[in-house]
Amino acid sequence: MKKTKKLNETKTLKKINQDWDITWSNVSKVYPNGTKGLSDINLTIKQGEFVAIIGLSGAGKTTLIKTVNKINDITSGKLTVGPYDVGSLKSKKLREFRTKIGIIFQNYNLIENINVLQNVLSARLPQMNKFRAFFGLYSKKDINLAYESLAKVNILENAYDLARDLSGGQMQRVALARTLAQKPKIILADEPVGALDPIMAKSVMDGFLVANKTEKITILANLHHVDLALQYADRIIGVRKGKIVFDDSWDKVDLVKLKEIYGEKLEQFDEEQFNENRRKRELIQQTITLKNK
Repeated sequence: MKKTKKLNETKTLKKINQDWDITWSNVSKVYPNGTKGLSDINLTIKQGEFVAIIGLSGAGKTTLIKTVNKINDITSGKLTVGPYDVGSLKSKKLREFRTKIGIIFQNYNLIENINVLQNVLSARLPQMNKFRAFFGLYSKKDINLAYESLAKVNILENAYDLARDLSGGQMQRVALARTLAQKPKIILADEPVGALDPIMAKSVMDGFLVANKTEKITILANLHHVDLALQYADRIIGVRKGKIVFDDSWDKVDLVKLKEIYGEKLEQFDEEQFNENRRKRELIQQTITLKNK
């Protein structure tokens, strides 16, 4: 009996300590109408990386990240996330797995008629028993975690405001705080700043960087803005027609690589634009590091 208990504890410990790498092995996705979403993807993202995926609309960026938490099932190949074989997950195991994967969309998905703090606390519901969840009986630990998450994305002062009274940038930061309160291993972000002005977009991206640097959370973000990918991500993956065109560290991405996925639509980009992004990146990285020491 004791031996069995010890074996179970060892398995549990191994699972907890497992690196949460994401690995696609020969993965393809074909939709029911025959459209190819992904074609023979071979890719590994290490735990704690900040990765941006860029490409034209319809290139397969969203399809790719939605395979990670099985919103999109793969058609062939194998996908592993941490200790999980994603393709084999069903019901209870799938729900357990998804508690470790945060996801942020462009449209925020907040409950607008309750306050910011309550929205963030909702991330703790899957970890609560049914009685406490039904009556909203959050523990002191959960409440403190919600406040900490709001502080990390610089929106603590709005904790008691109704979500509907916030700006778009504030709503997206609340969505990020809610995701942080989930205590995820990975955050998937699908065009998280596509609808925001440059100032609000920067505040949201700063929040992702804080989460990545302080919590070692893997960030996998689809970004429409190449500038932001160069300023924030450590690694950039270019996607075109469901295939990986390039996969490089941010400082190795150049005009030649970008034109492989965008063609001549990148006329506004030149060497000075790259230099400006390098300067901004250095300032952003230094500022975030100093603020979170």
